[in-house]
Amino acid sequence: MNAVVVDASAIAAVLFDEPEAAPIRASVRGRLLAPGLIRYELAGVCLAKIRRFPGRAAEIEARHALVDELDLRLHDPQWSELPRLAQRWTLSVYDAAYLQLAMALGAPLVTLDARLARACDAAMGG
Repeated sequence: MNAVVVDASAIAAVLFDEPEAAPIRASVRGRLLAPGLIRYELAGVCLAKIRRFPGRAAEIEARHALVDELDLRLHDPQWSELPRLAQRWTLSVYDAAYLQLAMALGAPLVTLDARLARACDAAMGG
């Protein structure tokens, strides 16, 4: 399978045209996969940006809406395993959901979160 797991930090950087967007675009090839919680996280990023820049609310909302144009395949995690995985790698259960998906599919994880990236490398023997 030619796919990558992407987390909210990576997708948000691209959607909101952050400086980190270019390297993310360059590193992503194939189908985009994520746990369903990514939609909540991206909505939270959108809200935080609107609160920080209320005069740009329409632009921010329009950029957030671009997520619907991505071929992003959402997956449910194995809920009962998330606390154990989060504990094992010192992650939030949210980040553990991304790690779990990457591990289950043997797919690379694209993230701007250094702790999550280190955990993924260690868990997948990288």
